[in-house]
Amino acid sequence: MTKAHCLFSVMPALERHLEMANAYEGDFRRRVESIGPTRFLPGTSIEIVREVRLAQPPRFVLLDFDGTLSLVREGWQSIMIPMMVELLQETRSGETTEALTRTVQDFVYELTGKQTVYQMIRLAEEIGKRGGRARDPLEYKKMYHDRLMARIHDRREALRNGTADPESMLVPGTLSMLRELQTRGVRMFLASGTDERYVLEEARLLTLDPFFGRHMYGALDDHTSFSKQMVIDRILRENSVPGASLLGFGDGFVEIDNVKSSGGIAVGVATDETQRSGRPDEWKRDRLIGVGADVIVPDFRESSRLIGYIWEGA
Repeated sequence: MTKAHCLFSVMPALERHLEMANAYEGDFRRRVESIGPTRFLPGTSIEIVREVRLAQPPRFVLLDFDGTLSLVREGWQSIMIPMMVELLQETRSGETTEALTRTVQDFVYELTGKQTVYQMIRLAEEIGKRGGRARDPLEYKKMYHDRLMARIHDRREALRNGTADPESMLVPGTLSMLRELQTRGVRMFLASGTDERYVLEEARLLTLDPFFGRHMYGALDDHTSFSKQMVIDRILRENSVPGASLLGFGDGFVEIDNVKSSGGIAVGVATDETQRSGRPDEWKRDRLIGVGADVIVPDFRESSRLIGYIWEGA
């Protein structure tokens, strides 16, 4: 069978996932090419890319989960990338492990911030291109989740049995920041590209659920039934408020792009997930600025200054 025939044979499965894809989950596209000089709030690591000037304080806050608040899944790339390389090697395309790794790294990082299934859809496409018979992307997502759950089992168990402090698996300053927002009287919404059942469970283990109540959302097997943009649209529609009422926090391009496209203020969280150094991850910083982030922070250790600045601008 030729590579063309193999690719054709997998298309029906891919089409089930791609036919409804739309602007809600677009790929990364740099919207801001040049930002000019930025400034830091005096004595802090809070980088002001664009001065925040609001007519009224924010009333609603949208927060991403993994990498923005939670570090339970830190290191997920070291599970996903080798798995994908293994599957591509099964096509016997003749490419070296190094070449396949570069290919996988490129698209995994390109799609980081979107729902996990999009990376699996791309994997299926790459397998088809190489003459392989790809499975349904949801099968690959389950395979990845099984491996990831094995890696983070001890972290989750430590939270569950109380031997780990939840703050040890949160981006530094998270709880203080959420309490500060709570005192401002805003309504907070959690929206994640991670599967919803895991989001709900891990938010509870990290003691974050009281801040959000029922307003916690995540990916579904039918990925067209959920997106962060859908959550934003619902907030604005049901409360009859303009986009300027929304404040967003995230370390992925999707939520920052969605918040800005809706007219809100976006804080890019350029988390150094591995070292927790208090310095921004430069790859994240550049990517977040590229889709319009107004402010960049490395974590929430200076959240009082950050929130004070945003509210003072109203």
